[in-house]
Amino acid sequence: MINTELNAALDYWEREKGIKREILLEAVHNALISASKKAVGPARELRIEIDPKTMVIRALANLLVVERVVNPHDEIALSRAERIKPDVQPGDTLEVEVTPSNFGRIAAQTAKQAIMQRIRQAEKEMIFEEFKDRAGEVVSGVVRRFDRSDVVLDLGKFEGTMPNRERVQTEDYSVGDRIRAYVVAVENGPRGPEIILSRSHPNFVRRLFETEVAEIADRTVEIKAIAREAGHRTKLAVWSKDDKVDPVGACVGMRGSRVKNIVRELNNEKVDIIRWSDDIQELVIEALKPAKLKGLVLNHEKKAAKITVDEDQLSLAIGKRGQNARLTARLTGWDINIEKDQSAAEAFGNQIAQAVDVFVSTLGITRDQANTLVKEGYNSLEILLTEEADSLATLLGNTPGEAADILEKAQAAVDAKGAPAAPTN
Repeated sequence: MINTELNAALDYWEREKGIKREILLEAVHNALISASKKAVGPARELRIEIDPKTMVIRALANLLVVERVVNPHDEIALSRAERIKPDVQPGDTLEVEVTPSNFGRIAAQTAKQAIMQRIRQAEKEMIFEEFKDRAGEVVSGVVRRFDRSDVVLDLGKFEGTMPNRERVQTEDYSVGDRIRAYVVAVENGPRGPEIILSRSHPNFVRRLFETEVAEIADRTVEIKAIAREAGHRTKLAVWSKDDKVDPVGACVGMRGSRVKNIVRELNNEKVDIIRWSDDIQELVIEALKPAKLKGLVLNHEKKAAKITVDEDQLSLAIGKRGQNARLTARLTGWDINIEKDQSAAEAFGNQIAQAVDVFVSTLGITRDQANTLVKEGYNSLEILLTEEADSLATLLGNTPGEAADILEKAQAAVDAKGAPAAPTN
């Protein structure tokens, strides 16, 4: 019975799983040797013989011929040996069948276990062989289940795992969802081959552009650098050796069709496509657009860029939670430091200080009074002369006569400079 069952099992698994019959037979053979040692005992040079045609299984051992048996596992009596081989002599070895009477049942159970185990092993080997060279590709699969925070995807014949670290934290997945993912690696670990998938890897975006943009696929346009904060924003720097090709326009597509498809796949993650330049200054300016830079100082030794912007451009240049600056740093490989431009404030401060000094030295008033005038908007002698004595007296806490004296001094100073004075009452 074992012969028929074994033959049918081998035929079935060879046909269903594509595993060669010889490989399955080898697994059965090795398993039966182990089973035989338990059933027969530690027989000398025990081996299993399986007839590939009839599937008849026999256990055989090389026993030592002796006149009186002391160790039945290793020895055979001469009288019994002569019935098998008449010319045998004491001291000879003789191969003898030692198949136990209940071996059919043991063999059936062992063979089934061995075949299933070998099939599982073969499947793992097939996974590794099929996927070992597919690292770096994008595959499509259906969410089958969750293993804690990891997502297990059905890839057809095989399963892939997207660990929590490779997930996009702004995305939610449900069992049955069909999603695309990047094959990070195929690892042959202790539990067998594992296909590690990712949707957060920067190269996932790279592969999507290669699929969507023909000019990238045929290398007319090249992705020079990419920086990503998965689920939020990606910066992509592209370049073409063909001057007639606009690399940014090729990636964007007609009316944004190409990049829209990619953004849709990324669940509306923002994608900035910029033109690559070997000139780091141009590259930084491009990467920080649409922010307008006021100043840019490069330290080539430290690979650091100090950038100044007007106050209204500061939040745009830095980005939400510093994201724009961080991605620019990753894209360029330089440290990016963005600060508010202080030059206008400094110039204004200097102008104010100058006006105070002029008022003190020219008008004979105290520095506190001069500061009061400046704070009220009188930052030059000419503007001060537009004021009337009564109003000036109230402002400075003087008498009208003292205020009139101050205005006379101002007029004299302006006349000395040759500047036209404003009319006074």
